[in-house]
Amino acid sequence: MNSHKDSNSTCNGHEHQHEHVAYSNTKKDGLTLAFWLNLFFSIIEVIGGILTNSTAIIADAFHDFMDAGAIGLAILMEKISGKKRTSNFSYGYKRFSLLSALGLSIFLLVGCITMLIAAYNSFINPKEVHSIGMLWLAVLGLAVNGFAFLRIKNGGDGHHHGHSHGGHNHNSQSIMLHLLEDVLGWAAVLIGSVVIYFTGWNWIDGVLTIGIALFIGFNASKNLVRTIKVMLQSVPENVNLHQLQTELQQIEGVTNIHDIHVWTLDGSYNVGSLHAVVSHTTVKSGQDILSDIIVVMQEYNIQHPTVQIETIDNQCQFLGC
Repeated sequence: MNSHKDSNSTCNGHEHQHEHVAYSNTKKDGLTLAFWLNLFFSIIEVIGGILTNSTAIIADAFHDFMDAGAIGLAILMEKISGKKRTSNFSYGYKRFSLLSALGLSIFLLVGCITMLIAAYNSFINPKEVHSIGMLWLAVLGLAVNGFAFLRIKNGGDGHHHGHSHGGHNHNSQSIMLHLLEDVLGWAAVLIGSVVIYFTGWNWIDGVLTIGIALFIGFNASKNLVRTIKVMLQSVPENVNLHQLQTELQQIEGVTNIHDIHVWTLDGSYNVGSLHAVVSHTTVKSGQDILSDIIVVMQEYNIQHPTVQIETIDNQCQFLGC
């Protein structure tokens, strides 16, 4: 007996649909806001960086401009990922959002290299930095990026955790990571501008650039690895496969669980499949055992469970099949 059950079907259809639409619209609004803020603010940064002779600000302007393009791509991919399944894409288009997460991480790393080169040049050809201008740009940067971060974060929060669209997918996580890093980066620039004002140590501008680049590069690398692991269908971090198998084998009537696989489509919507061998002597029906298995799988945040019921006589010849 093969059975598939999508956990979303157990929810109240009408209410669930409205909640999902509201969630998607809020997240889309947050992404759109982040795009325009990054685009316009990068232009302000270029002008401000030139006027203040700040390498850190000019480097971050290029960084923000690249991210604006990446976020624009993310908005497009989010729209595509919401399309319904087709005969060619039987799981739907959810994984398309991973492409923008992958691209954003790569853009961040490229930006880090550019920032490091700019920092090196600032040491070779030092210039006087206008600390007051840096200070005001830092305050503006904190306000702009902090506001965008909160909008996207609040767009992903709520009571959806544990469901198919619970939490943030890798795409939104990548963008939130960038905005949070920018907030921390501007806080460092703010402190640096104060230090330069009182000491005249212009080389601090280059040091700030290197620190921001290394911090962003480290976190972008981690997000890149996470995204690649999803694309390679690794077991989701929030699913303990061994513990799941152990708990399933404790269900009354189940003698063995094998060929168990769990992966995620986009970092939040998990898919699982397994073979369950049932005993001839159990008083429970195959349907009851199947229901118990699906309940346990859903408790482990598997929204798309598929189960094949077998008996001792017709089970796989090799349990690792």
